[in-house]
Amino acid sequence: MLQLVDLTRRFGDKRAVDRASLTIADGEMVGIIGRSGAGKSTLLRLINRLIDPSEGKILCDGTDVTSLRGKELRAWRARTAMIFQQFNLVNRLDVLTNVMCGRLYQIPAPRVLLKWFTPTERALAIRALDRLGMAENAMNRADALSGGQQQRVAIARALMQQPGILLADEPIASLDPLNAKLVMDALADINRRDGITVLTNLHTLDTARTYCRRIIGMSAGRIVFDGAPEALTDPVLREIYGQAGSEGLDERLTSTNLPAAALAAMVG
Repeated sequence: MLQLVDLTRRFGDKRAVDRASLTIADGEMVGIIGRSGAGKSTLLRLINRLIDPSEGKILCDGTDVTSLRGKELRAWRARTAMIFQQFNLVNRLDVLTNVMCGRLYQIPAPRVLLKWFTPTERALAIRALDRLGMAENAMNRADALSGGQQQRVAIARALMQQPGILLADEPIASLDPLNAKLVMDALADINRRDGITVLTNLHTLDTARTYCRRIIGMSAGRIVFDGAPEALTDPVLREIYGQAGSEGLDERLTSTNLPAAALAAMVG
């Protein structure tokens, strides 16, 4: 179980995350929504400890994550794998080596870069790629792939960390509708079959409603909604997106990376 207790992050005078408190049960798939600058990405980076909180605590199964240092902190970052909007692959390396980079906590970096993989390590990487439909691209350079393919490689890399939590920061924001569906289907499958907790920032409401049974709404660094998709009423959405942005609310309600026919098939 993951707990955030009055978690706060300040950048100068601005509170990017303001006293956020949450309890996330093991195996949940949670969507985080809000306007640009609401604090969604900062929240995920705090959980992963890519940045440190100004105040508050992160607790996981009784461990104070905010106090971790050195090897224990590296182990936590391996346990909470990050998936980024811009993929963060090493373009000049082949797909298989990029996936093996997910084992850097356990494998020395020189051995990864020199491609000194054991048969077991190689099999794990190929299995992760095959699960994402990318095994046939294992020896291709990362920069030869499409954006959707790169994101699926990034997910395979995250699986190589053998995480308990996946943190996906706008994983489909730059993808076309078909690849967006493939990526979200993959995250949902990992959550369902492996029981891995998934927290994902999403920029369209329809996607969050389709894939997540629980949605967190953020505004100006604060958590202003925590509940089921059906509880996202118009007043709640206006609190999340702000009165100033209410003119574009209808568009956000209906816009999505997924085509209408695909959404209808998934929910019907």
